[in-house]
Amino acid sequence: MAIKCNLSILMGERKYKMQDVHEKTGLSRATVSNLYHDRMERIDYSTLNKLCKLFDCDVGKILEYYVEE
Repeated sequence: MAIKCNLSILMGERKYKMQDVHEKTGLSRATVSNLYHDRMERIDYSTLNKLCKLFDCDVGKILEYYVEE
């Protein structure tokens, strides 16, 4: 996949656990876990909005596009 989710990196920088993100955003634990482990195939705008608010960043910090070789 050419898009990578950086949630685990952002969480590590703030020392957040999955439970912290779940409680602060209202996202389901399954959603947080799937994003953390980069197993999502699609993501809703509302989910991105909540994560952007929590980490005070833009979408490009959460999702990263890279070229596969």
